[in-house]
Amino acid sequence: MVSPIKKAPAPPGVGIWVSVTLLWGTVFYSTSIFMLRLSSVWLGQGFFNPSWSELYRVYGIHAAVLIVFALVAMMVKNLFEPGGQKQIQRWQNISEGKGEKIFISFAGSIATSFFFTGLTAATFLVSSGMLGVTVDFTIPVVLLAALLNIAAGLAASLIVGFIFLVARIGMKKV
Repeated sequence: MVSPIKKAPAPPGVGIWVSVTLLWGTVFYSTSIFMLRLSSVWLGQGFFNPSWSELYRVYGIHAAVLIVFALVAMMVKNLFEPGGQKQIQRWQNISEGKGEKIFISFAGSIATSFFFTGLTAATFLVSSGMLGVTVDFTIPVVLLAALLNIAAGLAASLIVGFIFLVARIGMKKV
């Protein structure tokens, strides 16, 4: 009798890290812009009303920042967890139906949406001098926007969860 050799799954590579970071970074760039505008108006502080062309120009810088962030995050993750066994185990659990059912990474959605609001604000502040974009943030505006953006992160998590349910991803195989 021949025993099949199971090849251990590989941890996520550079392509996955960069593409996922660009995907979520772009989603949260858009939601962060909305929340930063809303927070600035609600608090009556600062100024944030970039034009569409300014948004696209800043996004070019933001995308470069996201790529660098993805590469650094990948290196740090590989430094603390060589081989990515926890990530591989998480993927296996999801494929076996042991993952989260509705929310996909509830805590991660909260942290990511909050973090990316700060990253978006920082990108605008740094690139404003280079691109001539007029922005003025206060810390309360950025913090309120980040808190409001958590709702967008949870909504995104729910949407992905529902897609997984409809596509039957992570359902127990019978």
